[in-house]
Amino acid sequence: MKTSMLIAASLALVVLAACEKPTVINTPAPVVVAPPSTTFVPVPGPAGAPGATGSTGMTGETGSTGSTGSTGMPGADGQKGTPGKGGDTVIVMPPATK
Repeated sequence: MKTSMLIAASLALVVLAACEKPTVINTPAPVVVAPPSTTFVPVPGPAGAPGATGSTGMTGETGSTGSTGSTGMPGADGQKGTPGKGGDTVIVMPPATK
């Protein structure tokens, strides 16, 4: 167990060391020296302070409310049920038990 951990750690070290990472080189901007007879073009200077915040725009108009729809027609009456027949059967419900 100790040797397998040692082998895994050394293998991870070799694999990570084999990765090629590109080197970033920051080169300074070239300095141009103009001869005395050349006309110079003005170069913009550093940015100035930010301007004031603009005012808020006006609120848009509110649209008109739509008209209310007309009331629907009442439905037709349902059919009458058949009359019940009387009988002498009495149903007694027993009390609920827990």
